[in-house]
Amino acid sequence: MKHYPPEFKADAVALYESQPAATIKQVAADLGVNPQTLRNWIRAAGANRSRGRRAAAPPSVPAASASVLEAENAALRRENAELKKEREILRKAARYFASETGW
Repeated sequence: MKHYPPEFKADAVALYESQPAATIKQVAADLGVNPQTLRNWIRAAGANRSRGRRAAAPPSVPAASASVLEAENAALRRENAELKKEREILRKAARYFASETGW
């Protein structure tokens, strides 16, 4: 059985809570942990995100700031895609070096 530091567990729960559209399975896969393990951490932390409810309607945004938000959103999506690629490269490198050292 693998043991995770409390900081990692807290960060995993916070990540799940910060992504309302993500499922436990998706977040667990991103973190490389078993979905049931993440589910247990969420329960232990008392996090109770309701499922199956519609999100509240977003507040109305003036047209000028909407275009600014759209541009920022596009930039963040590009950055997110780049970070996902980097994370995958690091995971592959970690697997390679772990196999080289016999871990």
